[in-house]
Amino acid sequence: MNAIQPSRPPLKPIQKRRVVPRPKRHLRQRSYQVMALEGTAKIAVNLVITAAAASALAQLLPYHWLQQDKLREIQTEVKLMEGRVNNLQAQFSRNFDPHQAKSIMQEQSYRFDPNQRRIAFPKETTEIESTSSP
Repeated sequence: MNAIQPSRPPLKPIQKRRVVPRPKRHLRQRSYQVMALEGTAKIAVNLVITAAAASALAQLLPYHWLQQDKLREIQTEVKLMEGRVNNLQAQFSRNFDPHQAKSIMQEQSYRFDPNQRRIAFPKETTEIESTSSP
């Protein structure tokens, strides 16, 4: 069984298949069509994205302008309030200045420093002076 058996020659010669070349023309046309379709699809997608972005921008711009107007109004109010705050701080520091306590007391009431004399001009003298001057 393990003996070497003589090899048999093939009964029919094997015929090689002949490869028929495809015409290159059709293959090129197909690749151009695929490339054209792909390019058209890319352009269509980009147009849809551009339209969506333009629509979003058209909706956001009025809101942005409204916010800018509100911001300007708030900034003008802040400037007015800063001026008012500065004025009130100046009054506060003046009111609590110990060196000016007497002058503030005289401004807010009719009391005077005991060492100070009050000068009152009579009404008659002011009328005479105003009529006597030519």
